[in-house]
Amino acid sequence: MKLPWVDPDTPLPPVEFAMREPDGLLAAGGDLSVERLTEAYTRGIFPWYSEGEPVLWWSPDPRMVLACEDFIVSHSMAKLLRRLAREEQHAQPHVQVRVDTAFDQVLQACAAPRDGLSGTWITDEMRETYAAWHRAGAAHSVETWVDGKLRAGLYGISLGGMFYGESMFTQVSDGSKIALAHLVRFLANHDVPWIDCQQQTRHLASLGARPLPRAQFVARVAELVTRPAPPWRCGRLDTQGRLLPLPEATP
Repeated sequence: MKLPWVDPDTPLPPVEFAMREPDGLLAAGGDLSVERLTEAYTRGIFPWYSEGEPVLWWSPDPRMVLACEDFIVSHSMAKLLRRLAREEQHAQPHVQVRVDTAFDQVLQACAAPRDGLSGTWITDEMRETYAAWHRAGAAHSVETWVDGKLRAGLYGISLGGMFYGESMFTQVSDGSKIALAHLVRFLANHDVPWIDCQQQTRHLASLGARPLPRAQFVARVAELVTRPAPPWRCGRLDTQGRLLPLPEATP
């Protein structure tokens, strides 16, 4: 089967045309404009490619999804969240989870090579595009700050009642899990039931994510993206998932 080539004005093919091997490769070419990405995400498609390659578009079957109600909080994480809940009323808590105060820094940290590898799938072009999507109001960061320093976080896309997780990083133990736990509660508070995780991994499964048939995923996404989006804004998240203003004294 020949891989379809997408021109700038050509719609992406139906997801049913995606190849089984490699899993879910649908098309190549096109651009990474906000308009193109919005088209892709609302149809269950995402870009994933290496620097110097044409853009590759994917829609795997099955699709890894974390339902907020299925999020697994380990005993140690539950204990940590209880401690954070006690401390979050302090004027300067040791740990604070913020939203959209350092999107570019989170993006840069997620794009950094890991485990001794020299490359990254978050290309310069993708960083520029997701930064533009952030300025347009759809891409968001959830950040774990420790003693006033950014030490972990994640970023993703919010379209209607759907959240698409993109990447996370951490420089401290459980830093990204703290951000994810706060995000899950925030989304659940605003009737966003799913976080798209794209690919199957053991780590995601350990957090409660499960594979879904692509047809089921795409059909539900088509309905979820028509719902109102949560009230995203720059601020801090408490352990109950409430998005609050940042104290004026916060650095």
